[in-house]
This record gives sequence, C-alpha cells and structure tokens, in this order.
Amino acid sequence: MLNRLRKINSYRKQFLSLLVGVPSYEVYVQHMKSHHPEETVKTRKEFFCEAQESRYNAKGGKVSRCC
Repeated sequence: MLNRLRKINSYRKQFLSLLVGVPSYEVYVQHMKSHHPEETVKTRKEFFCEAQESRYNAKGGKVSRCC
C-alpha cells in the first residue's frame, strides 16, 4: 500500500510540474550523469530558476504569453 501511495504521489508531482511548465529535475540529473558526466549538475533551485527564466523572461523582460 505504501509503495502504491509513493507511486501515485510521484505521478502527481510529475503532472503538476508539466501543468505549470517546469521540466523534471530528476530527468535532468539522469541526463547530465549519463551524457555529460564531466559537467557539474545544477542544484534543484538553480534548475528551477533557469526553467522559470527561460519560460517567462525570454524576450528581454517581456512576457511572451498572455497567461
């Protein structure tokens, strides 16, 4: 039962992240370790800030979406 709840919670987190447009940090870490092992992995906070910056502040401070 506990494993099932953990799995459901994992799916919930993934859904909410995709809903607001934030890529998965865990997928990023896996990718970096397998494809770019010589580079340092960003912290979760750095990753989130960069994702937000690229999504909402990509055009010189102007929001490119209405919502």
